[in-house]
Order: sequence, then C-alpha cells, then structure tokens
Amino acid sequence: MAKYDGLHEHLRRRSGDVEMSFEEVSDLVPGGLPSSAHRYSAWWSNDDRTHSQSRSWSDAGFSAHPDIARQRVHFEPQS
Repeated sequence: MAKYDGLHEHLRRRSGDVEMSFEEVSDLVPGGLPSSAHRYSAWWSNDDRTHSQSRSWSDAGFSAHPDIARQRVHFEPQS
C-alpha cells in the first residue's frame, strides 16, 4: 500500500468539493502528514506529478487548494 492510498480512496468516493482539515487528511496517511505540509503551500502543488501526494488527489480527480493559516485544504474536482 502506498502512503497516500487512504487519501486517494477517500477522495475517489466523493463527488463535488471536499473540505478537510490537515488533521483529517493526516488521519488517512500512515505516519501522518510531514511537517512541510503544515508549513508550505508548495507541498500541496497540483503541477508536480512526480510526488505521490499530488498523484493521490490528481488520480482521484481533484486539485488541492490549501489554506496554511487555517490548516485546511479544499479539494476541488478537476474539469
């Protein structure tokens, strides 16, 4: 099982926008989110398909839009 499979499966079963706290995302990831996810919006990049975290939401049909200050992420369906 890949590290971000739980997040992928969670999003794959959703339709429409999905709003989650970083803590909720962390609960789906073995070992939790890395500290960089809590500090840098670049970690949530939608353009870099070389990182497993971005593939997890992209392959589920979503793009990620983090709010670092609020520690939340908005997943928006890709069109």
